[in-house]
Amino acid sequence: MPSRQTVQDFITLVEQGQYVEAIEQFYAPHASMQENSQPPRRGRDALVTYERAVMAACSAMRTLPVDSFLVDGDFVVIHWVFEFTRVSGSMLRIDELAHQRWEGDKIVEERFFYDPTTVGA
Repeated sequence: MPSRQTVQDFITLVEQGQYVEAIEQFYAPHASMQENSQPPRRGRDALVTYERAVMAACSAMRTLPVDSFLVDGDFVVIHWVFEFTRVSGSMLRIDELAHQRWEGDKIVEERFFYDPTTVGA
């Protein structure tokens, strides 16, 4: 079960744009990450590879300050708002909830819930 401070430390890294570092520090080696009802990505190395690909497709990424997050035992919910500027110049804003399951101080499962029409899906 993570402490509120551990979750806040994770959030701070993400807010600072240290996305890969946040995955490397806070996700378990066997962690999974899932977008809405898409198949999950599995394994921290795969999560890092995917994150680097997203970053490479963007000229800018920004995380707005988190207004609220909930911690209930091993479960955490974070309200994220991300803004992306793609290399093509198009802009994208994703307003999502991340539902996480933690084991100790590591995330083992994460699922994002957002309107898929905002990303052209």
